[in-house]
Amino acid sequence: MSLREALIDLGAISRNVAAIVDATTAEHTMVVVKANGYGHGAVESARAAIEGGADWLGVVDLEEALELREGGVDAPVLAWLHGGESDFGAAIAAGIDVGVHGVEQLERVAAASASRARVQLKVDTGLGRNGATMDDCEPFFAAAAALEKSGKLEVVGLFSHLANVEDDLQAARFRAILDQARAAGLDPELVHLAATGGALSLPDAAFSMVRIGIGAYGFSPLDHAAPVALTPAMELRGEIVSAKRVPAGSGVSYGHTYVTAQETTLALVPLGYADGIPRHASNGGPVSINGVTYRVAGRIAMDQFVIDVGDAPVRAGDTAILFGDPASGVPSATDWALAADTIDYEIVTRIGHRVKRRYV
Repeated sequence: MSLREALIDLGAISRNVAAIVDATTAEHTMVVVKANGYGHGAVESARAAIEGGADWLGVVDLEEALELREGGVDAPVLAWLHGGESDFGAAIAAGIDVGVHGVEQLERVAAASASRARVQLKVDTGLGRNGATMDDCEPFFAAAAALEKSGKLEVVGLFSHLANVEDDLQAARFRAILDQARAAGLDPELVHLAATGGALSLPDAAFSMVRIGIGAYGFSPLDHAAPVALTPAMELRGEIVSAKRVPAGSGVSYGHTYVTAQETTLALVPLGYADGIPRHASNGGPVSINGVTYRVAGRIAMDQFVIDVGDAPVRAGDTAILFGDPASGVPSATDWALAADTIDYEIVTRIGHRVKRRYV
């Protein structure tokens, strides 16, 4: 194995997507492959998602969308967050749908297009982030309808995002905004509000499309058990590069926040916060070695951390598994999230470029 590697089970991604597709009433399913496919690899995850039944892909910015095209992915793609220098012309030429949140962006997209651009309108129903507010929707929809009538663009979608996975109030607001868009002369084919949590727990929020993010990679955002079986697709592992005996009273790593209670073996794992291992999980992150789960001893450093394995026969060259599918007896990314007081989304997404992705 490599010094540091993330083993990515593409079949798990396909199965997760298929399970959610079967569980929703929406006609279309978008799988979100932003942030390098939540750390799993954007192009590879996109292909696995399509294999599982997704017919749309979602990313944050146009650079991510163009990366998919350069990787040979020709499925429909939506990108929804743009800066002042975003190259709308290149995106439109590549057949990418552009998410827009206001009149100024609509006009920029229309001006950049040599052909009829496809846009999807983003509205804010209560998350308080990107999207036109309810007060701004009237001029927004009027401008979109005028530009559509002129032939400059086509409004193919209307979307928003839930602040909470089971928010009926936002779903009601979204329906009212959809009625307002239709009254302005718009007829979007793609209407989407629900991400993984909403798709699994809020049937009224399905509309014509659902967006699957973390669920595709095997995790549920719900506080209760997910109604479908999801399998984590990433196993993060490192080769133990050193195992040495030390006496009782030995301090470990920076600041000696861990001191050995007796003579013991310290195993060194070459993964650190430069690789995305959260420093907040110092003295707590779980690691499986030879079928036994231990905890990080001392502070996690930039490139490495230490495990106190006691008298276990651990040797250099053995494999340390930080997280993977808990059904196989190893810690999960959720376990690491609990140790670092964060969420599993962050644990898998932050895995850095030094970690080699290996696909099965």
